[in-house]
Parts: sequence; structure tokens; C-alpha cells
Amino acid sequence: MDIRAGLLAGNKRAAARLITMIENGDPEAIEIIKENYAKIGKARIIGITGPPGAGKSTVTDKLAKLVRKQGKKVAIIAVDPTSPFSGGAILGDRIRMSDLNTDEGVFIRSMGTRGALGGLSKSVHGAIKVMDIFGCDYIFVETVGVGQSEIDIVKVADTVLMVMVPGLGDDIQAIKAGIMEIGDVFAVNKSDREGAEKTATEIEIMLDLNGMTEYRPPVKNIIAKDNKGIEELWDAIEKHYEYMVSSGNFSKRRQNAIETEILEIFKQNLLDKVEKLEKKGEYLSDLIKKVFNKQIDPYTAAIELSNILNKEGGE
Repeated sequence: MDIRAGLLAGNKRAAARLITMIENGDPEAIEIIKENYAKIGKARIIGITGPPGAGKSTVTDKLAKLVRKQGKKVAIIAVDPTSPFSGGAILGDRIRMSDLNTDEGVFIRSMGTRGALGGLSKSVHGAIKVMDIFGCDYIFVETVGVGQSEIDIVKVADTVLMVMVPGLGDDIQAIKAGIMEIGDVFAVNKSDREGAEKTATEIEIMLDLNGMTEYRPPVKNIIAKDNKGIEELWDAIEKHYEYMVSSGNFSKRRQNAIETEILEIFKQNLLDKVEKLEKKGEYLSDLIKKVFNKQIDPYTAAIELSNILNKEGGE
């Protein structure tokens, strides 16, 4: 299969193969993205996050179907926790999106975090680019929802949808310190449950305390499984996009995302060089032993490692 031609022709198999190549660290995948980088930037990236059990997959499913009715091409990248044994994604709740799998205008990919501290791996960043080149109008990135680590989603998404659920109680106070600040739109799902209005009010109060004046994130009550409130939620997401573009913050957010990505790639390249050095010799092991035996300190060891890398790079 010619992956390059297939990708531009909208072939799902070609796109899937390219994402697999990225996950496996295949250098050819990076070359394909480089060749097509000028085509990147047209897709809207919507991050969907929130605590476990909030119904993020159902919300993603309903929003994707709504967008498809508008004739738009959609990608769903579902980021799952990674199995420590196989390295694969271990959640199985994608089954509720099974009817979307048969839609030619929808591409669904479940990906493991692969140990990435912020919940998003470099493979996810690559998959987003592939879907953009593939011609998707909207890319939904649904994250696993494990609390503080979810803040990474703000680095890639144009709009972050925070899905909450009644019954969190005091947990909202704990969430506030981290992921509450990154939401652009809030949805209280399962609003037919007791305490839904209380949860929405608590979120409103926290948003007031944040002192946002230019843009205040809306809070929408929805029942995703019954498709209630989904259209209103989508309107809120669209209004956020309109605000971001008119205020100039859309370009700023994307430039910040590019800055973060460049630095992440740079750091990863340095780590890769260190790993290659370790395979060639005992540089790192020797430094570790010296620090352990108090012959040198970690700061000096880091400088020595940099010197070794510079020396190797110049040869």
C-alpha cells in the first residue's frame, strides 16, 4: 500500500497504518508528516476531559454524530491508560461508538498513553497531525480522565470541554486546583440524577472565583445517553471558537502549542541520544555510580553528560 497517496486520497487503512508507524517510532512516518506539514492546521481540535465515570465517551459519540449531520469529516482519538504488560490501551468502552465505525466520514483510534506523564503521548500528537492531513474537519481528543495529569490536553486542543457529573461532592474542590482551570466549556452530564443543579452551581461559583472577565466558560446541563442538551452544548463550543478567533487568542493558543511541541521534541531527541550513548558505552552508568558514591553531585553529572553529548555530536 502506498501510504502517502492513500492518506491524501482519504484511505482509512493508510491513515491507520501511518499512526501505527508513529507509535512504533518508524522514521518514515515522520518524513511523511514533514512532507505534508503545509496541509496541517485546518482541522479544529476539541479536547474532551473530566473525571472517570462522567460519560466522556458517550458525549464524544453524540457530538461526533451531530457534526456528521453537518457533512463534516470527523476523527476521534480516544486516549486510554496503557497496560504495563502489553503497552496497549486497556479500556474497552469504545464499543458504544461501534455504529460510528461503519461511517466512512468518521475515523476512530484508541491509543495508550504509553507512560506519558500528562496523559498524552507523542504518538497522540502525531495522530492528530495524520488526521489533519487526512482531511478531517474536527478532531475530538478524549482523554482518560485521571485528575491532575489531564492538563496536557490544553496544550493541543483549540477548545477544552470539561465533562462533569453529579455526585462528585467534595471531589470538585480537589479537581478545582488542577483541571477546573483548563475548561473552556463545562457540561454536567447525567443531569437527570439528583444533585445535578447543585453540581452546576458549584462549578459556576468556582468560575466566578477565577475572576474571568473577557470570557467566562458556560456550564451546560446534558443527558448524553438520551441526546438531551447536545445541540446546546455544541453551540457553546462553536461560540468559544468564535470568541477565540475574534479576540486573537486562537492564534496565540496554537503558537503556544507549537512552542510546547518543539521543546518536547527537542527534549525527546536529547533523551534518545542519551539512550544511544548508554548502548555504546557505560557513560550514564558511570555517572550514576559516581553520584551514588558521592564522588560528584547530580548537577555536575548532568553537565558531564551534556559535554559527552556535545563531543559525540561533533564527531
